Amino acid sequence: MEDRLRIQPFIVEHLLGKDVIVYCGGILTFRGNVKACSDGVLTLEITKDRYSHISVDSIITIKYDEDS
Repeated sequence: MEDRLRIQPFIVEHLLGKDVIVYCGGILTFRGNVKACSDGVLTLEITKDRYSHISVDSIITIKYDEDS
């Protein structure tokens, strides 16, 4: 099974609506609230009405944001 197909249901079931930190390698780190995850794309609300869309294939780690 593709990695994307394994992580996507996990994000939807356990992280939807949570504040997270997503690390994609190098200096690419995203912080925000998980709004959606479908079709291989994670949608984070970074600030009020401002979103980032991240390919789940590029995610190395994702964890709860303890500071928010």
